[in-house]
Amino acid sequence: MLHIEREIAEQPTIISNLLQREADTAQQIARAIREFDPVFIHIAARGTSDNAARYAQYAFGIHAHLPVALATPSIHTLYETSPKLSRALVIGISQSGKSEDVCKVLIDARQQGALTVAITNAPDSPLAQAAQYHLNVMTGPELSVAATKTYTAQLAAIAMLMTAVVDQSELNEQLKKLPSYMTETLAQSDTIANWAQRYRYMERLVTIGRGYNYCTAFEISLKIKELCYISGEGYSEADFRHGPFALIDPGFPVIVVAPSGKTLPILTDFVSKLSERQAETLIISNDKALSLQGQKMMPLPISLPEWLSPIAAVVPGQIFAMRLAIEKGHVVDAPRGLNKVTVTR
Repeated sequence: MLHIEREIAEQPTIISNLLQREADTAQQIARAIREFDPVFIHIAARGTSDNAARYAQYAFGIHAHLPVALATPSIHTLYETSPKLSRALVIGISQSGKSEDVCKVLIDARQQGALTVAITNAPDSPLAQAAQYHLNVMTGPELSVAATKTYTAQLAAIAMLMTAVVDQSELNEQLKKLPSYMTETLAQSDTIANWAQRYRYMERLVTIGRGYNYCTAFEISLKIKELCYISGEGYSEADFRHGPFALIDPGFPVIVVAPSGKTLPILTDFVSKLSERQAETLIISNDKALSLQGQKMMPLPISLPEWLSPIAAVVPGQIFAMRLAIEKGHVVDAPRGLNKVTVTR
């Protein structure tokens, strides 16, 4: 079995362990956040972790009513200055915790008096040491170069931290069910291996999301680029209508992430527009009506809450990217030109 295949399969167990073992830490951080009362949240991350930060923009913005900005680490390193962050909650997200530029954002912010939190898989890392608080995603070693379980664990860590801050019983109960939603999603994704070969000669694609799943569009696109060496981009459905839609011609592959929720009606309309252009549409959704409009359907659990959907919805994308890479004959666990730990300055 490939490392990545095993690590994708581990995700329900990892998230279950995270929710149990880091619950007290999340509550401690949440108390500090409420006491500090930040004006905004500032998140430093790179690569896959940057996509996790995009999820935080929606989770904290919608439920905690806090604006979330993504940091520009080069301001801190290359330009040797810093924005005013004294009233911010500054979060660094990194699987390894070794990126110098992400660390520098937290170091500068802490010197200004900001509240700093690190989310990593490495409690002894420079990033974890730079922050006042650390939330350990507890995935164990991730041997495949392409991140899978560390990404969903980062999303789950963000979800549990946000839930601890707002402390609403409905959110708490839904979060407890997340491991079972992940298990169900994995079971429903078994069929992807049967049809991935159809896309063996695909050379380009776009991935579309909206709202909570804006991050999912970016992350699935990244996984396909990393593993399959295919040119592709992630877009918000709204942004894609503002010009890039002109790319669509018959047979153009489009992955649409459209779970039930606030964004479903507009994404349903978007899929109908793709059908008019005869696009090759692959749909990730739990809406049965929508599934009839695409060439391929990657199902999600029917009862999956929209705010948790990015954690499950990325899984079919991970599996599709892995299966497609296998069909193309690539070395899936070690994509060319990539290292597990990328240190940027």
